[in-house]
Amino acid sequence: MAADQKQIDQSFSQKSSLGASQHPTSEPIIVGLTGGIGSGKSTVAAAFRQLGIVSVDADQAARAVVEPGMPALTAIAEHFGEAVMLPDGGLNRAALREIIFSNPAEKQWLESLLHPLIREWIVAQLQAAKSPYVILESPLLFETDQHLLTQATLLVDVPVPLQITRAAARDGQSTAQIESIIAAQMPREEKRSRATYILDNSLPLATLDARVLALHNEFMRRVNRPQESIR
Repeated sequence: MAADQKQIDQSFSQKSSLGASQHPTSEPIIVGLTGGIGSGKSTVAAAFRQLGIVSVDADQAARAVVEPGMPALTAIAEHFGEAVMLPDGGLNRAALREIIFSNPAEKQWLESLLHPLIREWIVAQLQAAKSPYVILESPLLFETDQHLLTQATLLVDVPVPLQITRAAARDGQSTAQIESIIAAQMPREEKRSRATYILDNSLPLATLDARVLALHNEFMRRVNRPQESIR
């Protein structure tokens, strides 16, 4: 366990920005899970789910708020035009992504529309969770301040060259495309400095379940002894 934990001086049980009225003590502790493209974050989240822990996926939230019939999708269509719409009335994510990656102002407009809606969806799911603690899985946990909803954060960490190799094998994207995605996210070292726990996911896959179980046991210990601070 010690190899995966970054020691800090803060209480695991401290209240999040949900506030006392929105996050009563009867609700589970929230652990933010993040990692860059190709880090294996989703695999780690699945391992926690196998242990009976609820995982709330911020990517799912981002999809839910722009489903056909949702006000956000209407606003996007009005702002960007039919070029970002599919024939079935859904969002053409590839077309929208191409627009915002080359236009910071349009990216800012989209984020100002979607981020509050995504946060609202996430909060509702977190409050409904029924497990001793709950995982908030988000690739932009720190960038969008979603970490303020959590009491601890877990970074799934791999070296950048390995990120590129894994993402290319999984998605078929070019190295240049993957590098641009990595460059648009918070630098790896800054994430490492901000995370409560760091899981080295460059180690063999066969060791992952045991290391996730060790983290699970640590989180359960904090749940059962909330007054205890991380040394």
